[in-house]
Parts: sequence; C-alpha cells; structure tokens
Amino acid sequence: MANIEKRVTELVEEKLAEMPEIFLVSVRMQPNGKLIILIDGDNGAGIDAVAQISRFVGHFLEEENVIDHAYTLEVSSPGIDTPLTLHRQYVKNVGRTVGLKMADGTKKEGQLIAADENALTIIEKIKVKGKKAEEVETVVPLDQITETKVLISFK
Repeated sequence: MANIEKRVTELVEEKLAEMPEIFLVSVRMQPNGKLIILIDGDNGAGIDAVAQISRFVGHFLEEENVIDHAYTLEVSSPGIDTPLTLHRQYVKNVGRTVGLKMADGTKKEGQLIAADENALTIIEKIKVKGKKAEEVETVVPLDQITETKVLISFK
C-alpha cells in the first residue's frame, strides 16, 4: 500500500505543478480498496480542481496498472470535521475560530490570528468567575497540539 500511496502522491504533485493555488493534504489507500486523495487550496479547492486531479490520477493508475485489485478513487477537499495538518492550511484559516486539543488532554478555543512553522497564535476568551470574559492572546507551540479543527458558529 505504501508504494501505491507514494506513486499517487507523485502523480498528484505532478498535476499540481500546473495549479499553484492548490495543494495536497493527504493520500490514503484503505484496506477496503478506497483510495482517498484530499486536496485544498489557498482559496478553497473547487470542483474543477477535484475533477482535473481525479481524471489525471485515474488515467495513469489505469495505464500503469499500479493497483492490481478493484478500487474506488475518491478525490475531495477536507471536510469541516477534518483536522488541519499542514502549515498552509493554518495560514489559510487565519481569522477563523479554531479548537485545539492539547497533548496534555486540555482544550483551547479561539480566533487564529497567526501561524508560523513552530506555533499558532490565538485570541481566547478567558472567563474568570464573577468578571467579564477577557480576550487573551496565546501562543501555542505546534508540538503541544494533537489536533486543530476549524469551528463553525451558527449564531
């Protein structure tokens, strides 16, 4: 399976060379035969990008007979429930509210205001009993975060 994922990654990156605003998030070959390619873009990944990558990868997988068993090719952008994993995804989501799961088991929530290679900066609302919530700027090292998700508010 690692060889399939490696070859598919190469194919996707080859096609993405023509699409600099789109980037690869992940490639996973599941045991049930589903090949999942997740792409994203600095301004989102539209149906056109998904279709181009799907056609390109599908064509070469068939031509090269990379997968010798029945499989399903699924190309999409990460859903809202998919954690952020790449620096480029963090940068894209600056200004949005994120939920962080920390390595020590705690959780943080706040507006993402900056992201660099080593840390995220969020503005969290800290509630102190009997007082109005304060907004506090917090720098969180990436190595202390186990998961980051964009939170959607329906207010």
